[in-house]
Amino acid sequence: MSHTKPASGSVPTPKATPKNKRGPGFWLIVGLAAAGGGAWLIHFAHRAIDYVTTDDAYLAGHVHMVSSRLDGSVTEVLADENQSVASGQVLARLDPLAASIAVDRSHAALDAARAEVLRARTAVDQAEAENAQARAQAAMAAAQVQQAGAQLGLANVNRGRDQRLYQADTRTISESEVDTSQSTAAAAEANLVAAKAAEVAAEAKVRVGAAAIAASKAQVASAEARVEAELQEVRDAERRLSYTTITSPTDGRIGNKNVEVGNRVQIGQALFALVERDYWVTANFKETQLRRMAPGQPVEITIDAIGGHEFTGTVASIAPATGAEFALLPPDNATGNFTKVVQRVPVKIVFDAGSVAGFEDRLSPGLSAVVSVKIK
Repeated sequence: MSHTKPASGSVPTPKATPKNKRGPGFWLIVGLAAAGGGAWLIHFAHRAIDYVTTDDAYLAGHVHMVSSRLDGSVTEVLADENQSVASGQVLARLDPLAASIAVDRSHAALDAARAEVLRARTAVDQAEAENAQARAQAAMAAAQVQQAGAQLGLANVNRGRDQRLYQADTRTISESEVDTSQSTAAAAEANLVAAKAAEVAAEAKVRVGAAAIAASKAQVASAEARVEAELQEVRDAERRLSYTTITSPTDGRIGNKNVEVGNRVQIGQALFALVERDYWVTANFKETQLRRMAPGQPVEITIDAIGGHEFTGTVASIAPATGAEFALLPPDNATGNFTKVVQRVPVKIVFDAGSVAGFEDRLSPGLSAVVSVKIK
């Protein structure tokens, strides 16, 4: 193998190496990346300082368990699951036969009680009329007693005078005239006795009449009390009849239907779950996040089931105790096995009205949410 030698006196030239040049586009990208990173860091610091966030949050709302107030058989079901209903709308009906019979019976008893009141009042009127007549007779008897007393007094005066005239030496009157004055006095005395007896009888009749009036008025009061009792029975029967029609207590949506036509239901049995269109968020914040939180602060809300939309709201209130205190079995740290656990406190957050416009049908209690409260 032969090697070619360089000519004498010549120097070998090294191979040129290209320079690593960076153009303006590169530096523009670097600048934008740095600016974006700086903006992100500023935003992150701002969010970390001015907001507290939790993903332990859920939508809540008023859920009404519509139940039956009567035992009975279902004859109609007029609402279905997920259906929107208005307040007072009929949801179901029970067989009204037994309740209707009870209403008719109570009305019949009420009519009988009212008739008894009329009879008792008629008896009072009659007793008062008889008593008025007895009082008139008593007054007449008293007048007759006075008259008989006056006649007796006159007869006694005449008798005494005749006796004195007859016994005088002159004897100006005859014995027959003395006998006549004596008999007149005796008759007047008998008339007085009879008048007093009639007065006693009339007064007794007045007392009997007054007792009859009192008894009749007592019957009226008893009959009126019975009317009031029967009226209450009518109202109760009509109320029970109204319970055969099961209506919606408020506007909302049927969330759960547990009844079908022909079912036999019991008092208190839940037939429908009605979700009212009034939602809020219950957010469970760590106790360390509550230092600067207060009602009235603005809130940003995102709901997992509704992506791409940020709701706004306001802190309404903070629970008076931690969630552990409201648990069925609250922890007992006095047992000796103590491990410090950061507690969470429920915070109620209400939506701004304009924020949920157009999303009412998509909001449901129980949906997961992420909330950020602006504390500064």
